[in-house]
Amino acid sequence: MKIPPLRSPVLDALFLLGMAVAALAADIDANLTPPKPNFSPGPEYADEVRMFQGIPGIERAANGRLWATWYGGGTGEDFHNYVMLVTSGDDGRTWSHLKLVLDPDGDGPVRAFDPCLWHDPSGKLWLFWAQRGDGKIPQLFAMNTADSSSADPAWSAPTRICDGIMMNKPLALADGSWLLPTAIWKREGSSRVMRSSDHGATWELLGAATVPEVADRNCDENMIVQRRDGSLWMLVRTRYGIGETTSADGGKTWSEVTPSSIPHAASRFFIRRLQSGRLLLVRHNAPDTRTRSHLTAYLSDDDGRTWTSGLLIDERVRVSYPDAVEGPAGEIRLIYDFDRGGQKQIFMAAFTESDVTAGKPSATTRLQIVVNQATGVAPKKPKKPAVDAAVNPAPATPGAAPAPVPPKP
Repeated sequence: MKIPPLRSPVLDALFLLGMAVAALAADIDANLTPPKPNFSPGPEYADEVRMFQGIPGIERAANGRLWATWYGGGTGEDFHNYVMLVTSGDDGRTWSHLKLVLDPDGDGPVRAFDPCLWHDPSGKLWLFWAQRGDGKIPQLFAMNTADSSSADPAWSAPTRICDGIMMNKPLALADGSWLLPTAIWKREGSSRVMRSSDHGATWELLGAATVPEVADRNCDENMIVQRRDGSLWMLVRTRYGIGETTSADGGKTWSEVTPSSIPHAASRFFIRRLQSGRLLLVRHNAPDTRTRSHLTAYLSDDDGRTWTSGLLIDERVRVSYPDAVEGPAGEIRLIYDFDRGGQKQIFMAAFTESDVTAGKPSATTRLQIVVNQATGVAPKKPKKPAVDAAVNPAPATPGAAPAPVPPKP
C-alpha cells in the first residue's frame, strides 16, 4: 500500500502566507506602475461604448490650440476608468478624436481618474492624473510636452509624483517654485501642498491643512491662490460646501480649515487670478446651495472678500466640475461636465471678464459648446422577482390577527 507523504500544518501556513504576500506585492506594484500611453485608442474606447464620463480639465497653447481631458469608462467611478485627451485647433468649435488614453490595466483592478492640464511658466503642457487599486492609497502621475501648439506632440514618459489625488492647477510663485494642491481624502492633513523648486523634476511635501471635524471631511479638491499681501489662500471642498485655510509662510504651515463665506454644494469649484489682477471664481449658485446646478462665474477685486453679481453659465441640474484657462487677450475658456451617466456630455463656455462684470452674455459669448458626448448605454440591473403573497405570505406583525390561509388550488 502506498502511503501519502505527511503534510506539515506549518509548511501549509507558510505557503499560503507566501501566496498572499506575492498577490499583495503584485497589486501594490500595479498601483505604482505608470500606464503605457495609448496614442492610437481602439474601438473599445469609442464614444459609442463609453457609459460614463466627466471631471474635465482644459488648457490653451501659445498659438490658441485648446486641449481637454476627462475620464470615463465603466458604468461609474469604478476600476474600468481611464483618462482621455483631445484637442481643438479652432477655439473649441470642433474637437479631435481621442488623441491619448491612459488605462493602467484595462478591466482593473487599477483605475485612472481625476486628470488635470496645466501649462507651466516655460510653456510645457503637463497632464496629471491619479490611479488607484482597490483599497490602495491613490498615486499621482504626470507627463508633459514642450510642443502643445502641435496637434500631435511628443510626450515625456509618465512618472509618479507622490501619494494622493490632484485635479486642480498648480500655482507658480515668483521665486520660481511650483505648488501642487494634492489630497488624501478624509484624514488629518488631507489638503496637502507639494512643492517643486526644479521645474517639476522633483517634488516634496511642503505642508498640509486639516478639516478638523471628521464629519465635515470630503474630497478636498483644493485650489490655491496667492493674495496681494503674499499670503496663500486655499479653498477646500467639504461636506458643508467650501472651507478655507491660509498660510503666511509660503505654504509650510496652514490654519485649520473653517467654513468660508462662499455658499456652495459639496462639489468641485474653480478659482484663479486673472491677468487683470482680479480673482475668477466659478461655482454652483443653486437656490438651495446644495444642488449641482446654476454654474456661475464671479469676479473679485478685493482678494475674495466680495464678489460681483455673476454670469450664469449653465443652470441645469447635474452640471459640475468646472476648470478654466485665460488667453492672452483675456478670453476665458471654461470646461465642465453634464449628467455623467445619462447624457454623458463635456461642455465648454467662452466668455470674457467684461461679460462677468456685466452679469450677462455679450455678442461674443458662446455657451454650451459640446466638446464630447458618449452614447454607451449601461446594462439594466435585473429586477428582483415579485413576491407571490399566496406562496410567500408576509411575516405576521406581533399582536396582529393571523393571516387567512389561501385555499388550495
